[in-house]
Amino acid sequence: MDIPAFDSSPDPDNPGWLNWRMTDTTRYNGTVLGKMIIRSEGANKARLRMFPEHRHSNLRDSVHGGVTLGFIDVAMFGTSRILGLIEAGTAVTLDLSVQFIGAGVIGAPLEAEVELLEETGRLLFMRGIVSQGETRVAAFSGTIRKPAKK
Repeated sequence: MDIPAFDSSPDPDNPGWLNWRMTDTTRYNGTVLGKMIIRSEGANKARLRMFPEHRHSNLRDSVHGGVTLGFIDVAMFGTSRILGLIEAGTAVTLDLSVQFIGAGVIGAPLEAEVELLEETGRLLFMRGIVSQGETRVAAFSGTIRKPAKK
């Protein structure tokens, strides 16, 4: 029996949200980003939330920019999966453009709202905003390449 790559069971602490956790916790998502949850927000949007801790900080005690970049990448894939567009491990990021707007705060949930702009045969064009409450941390756009049809 194959073990699913992700646990997307309901999160008991956050009604309406699903866990977004790789079942192999030794991989990047689990070891670097930590706990994440996701929810669909319509036909072409999703929101992914992470919980920044001290290990995610830079020397200014803000969320490290590399953590924000990694979180955005995972958020695009999470959105693609929750919308039923890809399977785990089958797609790659082609490009990612990020504009840092402000510093993320350690100890407050960090959210990425991701919108699917267009799906072609092999490409997913996406954009979004990373925020903490009303504070915008980053804006981004990116492209994911889906696998070739067999």
